[in-house]
Amino acid sequence: MTGSGGDRLNVTRTGDGEPLAFEVVVRESGTESRHHVTMDRETCKRLTAECYTPEHCVEAVFEFLLEREPKESILTRFNVSVVSHYFPEFEQELPHYLARSQLQP
Repeated sequence: MTGSGGDRLNVTRTGDGEPLAFEVVVRESGTESRHHVTMDRETCKRLTAECYTPEHCVEAVFEFLLEREPKESILTRFNVSVVSHYFPEFEQELPHYLARSQLQP
């Protein structure tokens, strides 16, 4: 399916159903972690204001998380909606990360 991200992050959509499903590989310091992430279409629309692809949204979610914790601390399976339970500022801060991820090739 489709993929996005750079050398550090690789986001691949693995399912187009409801919810959308993604495999995310994070590479840092010569090691990698893998994460299975789901996101409801309505959540994606709300978080992105329909201006960014779901892949860009998931990439931005990981950029947000990686600024707050090491890759090994990120859950291996989660739905994007749970991030705000751990980080209450998530939805307010995400637009900054979306704008950044859109600038990357």
